[in-house]
Amino acid sequence: MVQQTAVEWLQECLLSHLSHQEQMQFEGLFQQAKQMEKEQIINACNQNEFEDIDGLGIHETITKGEQYYNETYGGHGSNDPTSHNN
Repeated sequence: MVQQTAVEWLQECLLSHLSHQEQMQFEGLFQQAKQMEKEQIINACNQNEFEDIDGLGIHETITKGEQYYNETYGGHGSNDPTSHNN
């Protein structure tokens, strides 16, 4: 199941209170905020180090932040601010 980012949640909440014209005015800002949030999530994931849960003390550095983002937040869907389908 695809999760919703904080920016997507805020956009969804605000759009129900805005006129169509106001929604169009804010669209660019929402897209910019989504892109910034995506980059922050990817960078944070790339920098984290996790201990293997099997108890052997094996450490694995996650360097697949973009893959994590796409799998968790549906980065290839229509809600992806970097998608060229919009």
